[in-house]
Amino acid sequence: MDRKIKVVQYGTGKMSVYTMRYIYEKGAEVVGAVDVNPAVIGKDIGEIIGCENKGVTVVSAEQAEDMIKNTKPDIVVVETMSLIKDVEDALMLCAKLGVNAITTCEEAFFPMNSNPKITKALDDLAKQNGCTITGSGYQDIYWGQLISSIAGSTQTIKKIKGSSSYNVEDYGIALAEAHGAGLTLEEFDKQVASVDRISDEERQAMIEKGEYLPSYMWNVNGWLCSKLGLTVKHQTQKTVPQTHTEDIYSSTLGMTVKAGDATGMSAVVTTETEEGITIESECIGKVYSKDDFDKNEWTVIGEPETTLVINRPATVELTCGSIVNRIPDVINAKPGYVPTEEIGELNFKVKPLNEYVN
Repeated sequence: MDRKIKVVQYGTGKMSVYTMRYIYEKGAEVVGAVDVNPAVIGKDIGEIIGCENKGVTVVSAEQAEDMIKNTKPDIVVVETMSLIKDVEDALMLCAKLGVNAITTCEEAFFPMNSNPKITKALDDLAKQNGCTITGSGYQDIYWGQLISSIAGSTQTIKKIKGSSSYNVEDYGIALAEAHGAGLTLEEFDKQVASVDRISDEERQAMIEKGEYLPSYMWNVNGWLCSKLGLTVKHQTQKTVPQTHTEDIYSSTLGMTVKAGDATGMSAVVTTETEEGITIESECIGKVYSKDDFDKNEWTVIGEPETTLVINRPATVELTCGSIVNRIPDVINAKPGYVPTEEIGELNFKVKPLNEYVN
C-alpha cells in the first residue's frame, strides 16, 4: 500500500491512549474515533493521547456509521468490552460496511467455542462484504503463540498448564465488574460462580443460544486446541473469588473493596482432548494490593518438560502493541471471522504498517 493505513478507534478509554499513539508511531493514522462516554465525545483525540490536537473528534456510537462511511478506514480497532455480545454491534457495523476490524475483546479471540451464533453471523456478513474480523491482544502471544511455539519443540505432550494474573484496574470498569470485583462473596456466588454450576448439557445449550459467559481461558483453550490440531472432548470452567485481608481502594470502580469481599476472580478452564492431551489454564484478574504484580507462567508437561515464566509483563502496553502489529495481517487475511491462529504468526513490524499490506 502506497499510503498510510487509515484507522478508526472505537472506544477511547485507558487502552486507546497507547493504541492510538502506537498507530501514529508505526506510520499509520487515526481518521476517526467513537465512544459512548459523554465526557469524551466532542474531544480531539490528541487530548486523550496527551499530545497536540490531531483534528479528529470523538463521535457518539449513533454517529459511528456515518463517520466510518465518510472516513473510509482500512480497519477499525474496537477496544471496549470483554464479551462478544457486548462488541457485537460495533463488529456487525464493520462487517456491514465491509471494513476490517480487530478487537481486544477477550472472548473474540476464539468465540466459536462460546458464542457460535454471533460468530457465524459476523462470519457470514464479513464474507459477503469482503472484510476480516478478528480478536487479538495480550493473549495472542502470551497465552497463544508462545505456548504453541514451545509445543513445537516438544516430542510428546501429556498436559499444558498455564496461569496468568493481571490487575483489573488497568482495563476499565467493564472488565473489573465482569470479574466480580467489589461484590460480597454472596453476591459473587450468585452473579459469577453460579454460572458454572451447570451440567454439560445445560452449558452446551447456553452456548448454542449465545447466553454462556466464558472466562478468558475458555476461548484461549479453544484457540490452542485449534492451533495444535487437538480435538476437544470435554471442557469445564470453575470460577473462584479472590479476596484480601485488608481494604483496597479501586479507582476504576470508584469504591473501597472491603476486606473479605471479592477483589476479582480466578477462573480455571480444563480441556480434555481425544488425543489424550489436557490443557488446564487459569486467569486471575483482581484489584491488586501493593504486593501483587502481573505474572504469566506456562508449563508444557511431556518429553521434555518446559516452563515459561514472565514476571511483571507490561500487560496493557503488550496488548496494544499486539493489536497494532496485527493490523497489516488482518488487512491481508481472507474475508470472514478469522481467529489469529489461522492468520499466522504475529511479528514485529519495523517498517511503516502500510509496507506490509499486500
